[in-house]
Amino acid sequence: MQPVLITGANGFVGNYLSEYLAATSTVLATGKGDCRFSFSVPALTYAPLDITDREAVATLIDAFKPRCIVHCAALSKPDQCETDRPFADTVNVSGTRNLLEAAARHGAHFVFLSTDFVFDGESGFYREEDAVAPVNYYGETKVRAEALVREYPFSWAIVRTVLVYGAPRLNRDNLLTMVAKALREGKPLHIFNDQVRTPTYVEDLVRGIVKIVETGATGTWHLSGADVRTPYEMAVETARHLGLDERLITPVDEHSFAQPARRPPKTGFDISKAKSELNYTTTSFVDGLRRTFADGTS
Repeated sequence: MQPVLITGANGFVGNYLSEYLAATSTVLATGKGDCRFSFSVPALTYAPLDITDREAVATLIDAFKPRCIVHCAALSKPDQCETDRPFADTVNVSGTRNLLEAAARHGAHFVFLSTDFVFDGESGFYREEDAVAPVNYYGETKVRAEALVREYPFSWAIVRTVLVYGAPRLNRDNLLTMVAKALREGKPLHIFNDQVRTPTYVEDLVRGIVKIVETGATGTWHLSGADVRTPYEMAVETARHLGLDERLITPVDEHSFAQPARRPPKTGFDISKAKSELNYTTTSFVDGLRRTFADGTS
């Protein structure tokens, strides 16, 4: 079992990934603060880590000597990145640099989790080789971090994904669970209907990352769902699935509901490369929605 280090393990994707990878690898899961896992797996241990602390990163990686690092930690809120650019730089760019420097001393395979927000959203259904052109600062920091990864002298992979959803972990909500909570409380919602996405069921994404880790796959990969939805359509389908009042949901566009950070209007991925080379499979949005609320607690 190869030793794998995961950053951002207290986050939504990182938590799922820690559990999945521990089935086949010895995993050191890291995150800010104490471990908040609700499960225990023999091959999984946890250590607190602030990726912006260069010395702490070096000390931990030198002690663990991972053969692979999966970097999920990030400041991923676009509006916060827009309004606090120095902090976004520190976490998303400098944090990635710290990890790469330490990883290089051990020749570790480096897997970096990125985003559809590296694209401008003018065309949509992007392939891995399409030109990046972010429209917000979050996307800019991810583009710069990707560039650092490509300069890494050992094997690397960049995994981009789109609007991840699924059953929540560690009180980390996603669009579907946030909609459900608001509607159950009778709160009105304004949800964008001018943004086209291919939403990603979290367990599909995690299985794709596990395949990249286990096979040592390199290069850039697009892992998302195949079904096309706007956030508004996702919200309405959630309301209908749960028998909640969809009349509380109002569709808006970027002109009627301003946010600090622009969002790319049309992203979504062409996932043909992942399907053919990784045997990547997707869950339909209808089935992913059902699974998200299957236990009745989301």
